[in-house]
Amino acid sequence: MADFIAPPPKPLASGLYLVATPIGNLRDITLRALDVLRAADLVLAEDTRVSGKLLAAHGLSAKLQRYDEHAAERVRPRILAALAGGARVALISDAGTPLVSDPGYRLVREAVAQGAAVFPIPGPSAPLAALTVAGLPTDRFLFAGFPPPKPAARRALFAELAPIRATLIFFEGGPRLAASLADMAAVFGPREGAVARELTKLHETVIRGSLADLAGDDRLAAPKGEIVVLVGPGKDRIATLDEADAALAEALTRAGPAEAASEVAKALGLSRRDLYARALALRRP
Repeated sequence: MADFIAPPPKPLASGLYLVATPIGNLRDITLRALDVLRAADLVLAEDTRVSGKLLAAHGLSAKLQRYDEHAAERVRPRILAALAGGARVALISDAGTPLVSDPGYRLVREAVAQGAAVFPIPGPSAPLAALTVAGLPTDRFLFAGFPPPKPAARRALFAELAPIRATLIFFEGGPRLAASLADMAAVFGPREGAVARELTKLHETVIRGSLADLAGDDRLAAPKGEIVVLVGPGKDRIATLDEADAALAEALTRAGPAEAASEVAKALGLSRRDLYARALALRRP
């Protein structure tokens, strides 16, 4: 059998390169990503210290420039001017695929508008890595980013997403994880879920179970590290009266009858009018 020989990399063309980087294990970077980072005139990074360690680990040196939510507005005009002049610019995040809950959308949009070439250099992605190991349906999924930090806004988002028949994917921080899981259990009801932490790293952990079980799991009280939370799609069935009453009772502890009825109606796909009447009945002494 003939040996497979990788062709030598082509000269890097002018344009903006969106380069995926490892989410934990430094060996997960692709050969093409290394070629681009080696040849780029400029590498834009969220944190140049983090990216500097990645480049050093692979024996690369590059001109690094900070590009995060604080610096983006200031430096973007200069980057666009460089692209217009034929520069080869790579955009990387601290971990994973650029633009996924990271700055970069406006840069890509404006680069496209001015006629610059934009190239995807695919590779690691925490949402997709978590989806593959969660044991939940993968035929349809929605990445929803970080839930709001305030409980009312967080529950409102979950209620908005509840009718979607797809696996939902969230990022969450350790200090807010327990509260988010409790709100998920209250709003989404009896669904399956998974919490993936430190994927590809030494302490990689995936915990699966019902949302109620996950919300009560002591291991998830205040975990450290990067966390992905997944919620399985709801069942195509009508909720029972007991389930509706339980959801209403929980919602009524923090909202009035009208708001509680709206929230549960979205979550369970039931009539708001009927739920409002039921909420009033539940509120009577």
